[in-house]
Amino acid sequence: MAEQNVREITPTAKEVQAASRALSPFEEFDRMFAEFFSRGWMRPLSWERPLWDRLALIEPRMPKVDVVDRDKEVLVRAEIPGVDRKDLDISVTDNTVTIKGQSSSETKEEKGDYYRCEIARGAFARTVSLPSEVDADQAEASFSEGILELTLPKIKEARRRKVEVK
Repeated sequence: MAEQNVREITPTAKEVQAASRALSPFEEFDRMFAEFFSRGWMRPLSWERPLWDRLALIEPRMPKVDVVDRDKEVLVRAEIPGVDRKDLDISVTDNTVTIKGQSSSETKEEKGDYYRCEIARGAFARTVSLPSEVDADQAEASFSEGILELTLPKIKEARRRKVEVK
């Protein structure tokens, strides 16, 4: 009788073949990935938000930067909200600009037995390559309403010419 029970539990080769049709490598990987994350220990990763949104919370924030190449100068605009002017550190070389900054905020709320305190700190650094060499000694910067503007005069004026498309 023991042999009969073992036989019922262990499937034959034909049963295995019938039960599992040939999966492509991609389908097999998707199945293994779904099974891995549905086990429960990675449950916080299965929130309703997409993965790229959750990863954005982990990554350090980087300021969005525009670089405008003009005839006599290069204009660099950076979006840096929530950072004070005194917390910015800007360095310019012949062909790069590095913008560093940090921000911190603290909020406290106290109502009777309820007390809440939140502290947030963050730092960033971004280096941007410039399209041409600039005179770092003549650089000018302005910062207003979270927008940093750097005006960097070029060492050699760009000669532009129009090219006709045939």
